[in-house]
Amino acid sequence: MGYLFEPAGEGQHRAVVMLHGRAGPYSSNVNSGCTLVARGQSSRCNALTLSKRHAMWGEYWAAHGAVALLVDSFGPRGRAHGYGRYTHDDPEREAVNERTVRPLDAEGALAWLVTQPGMRGQRVMLQGWSNGASTALNVMYRQGQGATHPAGAPRFAAALVLYPGCGSQALLSQRYEADAPIQVLLGGADEEVSPTVCENVFRKARGGPVEVVLYEGATHDFDDPGASRQGVAANRVAAADALRRAGEALDTLR
Repeated sequence: MGYLFEPAGEGQHRAVVMLHGRAGPYSSNVNSGCTLVARGQSSRCNALTLSKRHAMWGEYWAAHGAVALLVDSFGPRGRAHGYGRYTHDDPEREAVNERTVRPLDAEGALAWLVTQPGMRGQRVMLQGWSNGASTALNVMYRQGQGATHPAGAPRFAAALVLYPGCGSQALLSQRYEADAPIQVLLGGADEEVSPTVCENVFRKARGGPVEVVLYEGATHDFDDPGASRQGVAANRVAAADALRRAGEALDTLR
């Protein structure tokens, strides 16, 4: 299940697959009230109740000429409302594990996108936040491993990941390697995940270039356009730079 943001105009388009974090893709104002019905649809969790962050990014990509597909990994599995903080060890989260389950969602979204009319071949970027960012890193790692990525299967051309968890429970390997460029954007004052752990992992990364950017004073969810997060000056700086980097990354896919 997913939500498609489409640019105006005809012609060939680049694309971005977006992976939400552990709280799911919907606004926190409706998460607790989502009632799932047939085929993972919900009377309250739908395109009109996406979180401000996901809607903002989807519109950003479309405005810059790219098709954006936001994948809902939780709603079809009965957890549209997501999970609270510090619930990583909750047994229920195995159903949406970022190492074993959610990468398949991302790869499935890519396989679908590249068959759609108007797609520019395999010029597709992967973006993720928090748990979705860890998922994105695992997808890129899998892509670089011959045993888990069959020859001829579609590939992501780049990845942009924001405040991922990088510990052994989050990533497939602490000896990270990839075959495409990755940007990892971290908040120096992140209250949910450790930027230091990520820096240590990617300092030793092999293969495709992995650029790590640390925003001093920025928190988790620094790009959330809501007043609470953007009330922090460091978050405003980080969010603006993340958008700039996103545009530059998209330009490389031409």
